[in-house]
Amino acid sequence: METTTTVMSQGGGRRRPRYRLETRALSYVLPARAAGLPWGGDGAKGKEAERLLLRGVTCEAPPGELVAIVGPSGAGKTTLLSVLAGSADPARVAAGEVLVDGRPMDAARFRRVSGYVPQDDALFPALTVEESLVYSARLRLRLRPPASASCGDAAGRRARELMAELGLGHVAASRVADVSGGERRRVSIGLDLVHDPAVLLLDEPTSGLDSGSALHIVNMLKQMAAARGKTVVLTIHQPGFRILELIDRVVLLADGAVRHHGSLDFLQSRLIATGHAIPARVNVLEYAMETINDLKPDVAAVTAAASANQGGHEDVVLVPVRGAAPARRAGYANSPAAEVRILAGRFAKTVLRTPQLSAARMAQSVLAGAFLGSIFLGATDLQSRLGFFAFNLTYLLSSTTEALPVFLHERRILERETSRGAYRVSSYVAANAAVFLPFLLAAALLYAAPVYWLVGLARDPAAFAYFALVVWLAMLTANSFVACLSALAPNYIVGNSVVAGLIGCFFLFSGYFVASRNIPRYWVFMHYASLFKYPFEALVVNEYGGARGARECLASAGGLCVLDGAGLLRQQGMREGMRWTNLGVMLGFVVGYRVLCFAFLWFRCHRMRR
Repeated sequence: METTTTVMSQGGGRRRPRYRLETRALSYVLPARAAGLPWGGDGAKGKEAERLLLRGVTCEAPPGELVAIVGPSGAGKTTLLSVLAGSADPARVAAGEVLVDGRPMDAARFRRVSGYVPQDDALFPALTVEESLVYSARLRLRLRPPASASCGDAAGRRARELMAELGLGHVAASRVADVSGGERRRVSIGLDLVHDPAVLLLDEPTSGLDSGSALHIVNMLKQMAAARGKTVVLTIHQPGFRILELIDRVVLLADGAVRHHGSLDFLQSRLIATGHAIPARVNVLEYAMETINDLKPDVAAVTAAASANQGGHEDVVLVPVRGAAPARRAGYANSPAAEVRILAGRFAKTVLRTPQLSAARMAQSVLAGAFLGSIFLGATDLQSRLGFFAFNLTYLLSSTTEALPVFLHERRILERETSRGAYRVSSYVAANAAVFLPFLLAAALLYAAPVYWLVGLARDPAAFAYFALVVWLAMLTANSFVACLSALAPNYIVGNSVVAGLIGCFFLFSGYFVASRNIPRYWVFMHYASLFKYPFEALVVNEYGGARGARECLASAGGLCVLDGAGLLRQQGMREGMRWTNLGVMLGFVVGYRVLCFAFLWFRCHRMRR
């Protein structure tokens, strides 16, 4: 896709790139995979055979027209649209090719200059409609404002233009979760229109909408195609009469094969030629789908006839550019630092407006600290304090799993946005970590302040500061651990089960229940990988280490002290130097799990981009 077809805009304005999409004898296969059945045709394990989802599909979508891919359920509509969008797995293309202006598609670059709106909406429910569009504009546009304006103002202007075009001005300040289904669908379309793509592909944009909302969306798409010369392709199930009047050409699929490609008038003439009489109150497309078996999938004949029958769309003069210099590969709109800043702002708003992550989390920290402190109020004996340290860490490391559903929801949005070249995966991981640093610090201080003084730990400001630091790092470690697993887990149920199971294993191998010297050799690695081990040791050293701990008698017999703080540390294999070593290990866990999170997310997104 080195050169593009361009068109001179009306009034002699700048040339806009326009793209003609084509498929030639395209076949797309679903690979065979084990079905897990105890029987099969050969008496062995059951196995699903390879299945062709598309069979020799030849069609085209020219600029300036609204093209609809229609057909019964399972006909291959969504598969064909994903292939045209460059989002399908190229390894599954069994035959044929996809062309852009007569050249093989460069999927990576094409995804950056096009817009693809899947059927399911992936939006941030806590953001307002205007904020959603503004953040999309800041991520997708190369904003070059004048000296008197800021990038935020430029993004805001673009968002307001889109809201006016999409009819969303009246819900600009409403959160996405509070708007209607039709308005939410238009927000999804707006996110992919923000960079003014030359090609727009939409999967079932009218699904689940009332007839008025569906007509409004299709009419809007028709105006975009006609006025701006965009190539607009959509899949639609059963459009009504008024929607059919807006469609320029139809690709009718059945069982993965093209049964018709051309105008609706030509489809009607084909039906009449085969002896069919279309009832008065039934539209031609609906009737064609009922009698689809009578339309032979003669692709070459249909396409040739359609071309001869489509002479009415000559209002746009296409000028192919020959011998032009190769187009520079599209890059990211922002620098990594700018991406982190934008993504951090968006994620911070999401966190602050999510009760279980903001207000409820802070209230939980204060209440949990006060409640736990009241239970261990003035605990002075060794067993009670060690039990407090253990339960304290159990709460801290298990209380951050509420972020799992947020991470999983964001992962869907991340995969979609990075596949379209909006930003880098590394920027997302860095922004996510940057937002949780101050947020968890506030939660740690709110928890540590009441519990530390109520339990009656060392009356030393430096010891309290160290305790709060350990609590903060424990929260960060758990948060990074959950983020890492959320990059791997397929869904919330599996992710929650794995997080809970591993947290339990870490607690078991922490050294509190079973001393490290008594752990079987083949399980020793779990002791050193435990998220409990290092903060537990840090808290014990903080309380019983140093000169103050050496003066504290923990056990006496016959009026003599038989165990002091220094003796306890020796007995447990701890030493004063572990105070800072353990903090370093905890910090290593935080960074290590974030790096693993980046690696897993990068692999997911890279595989999706391919």
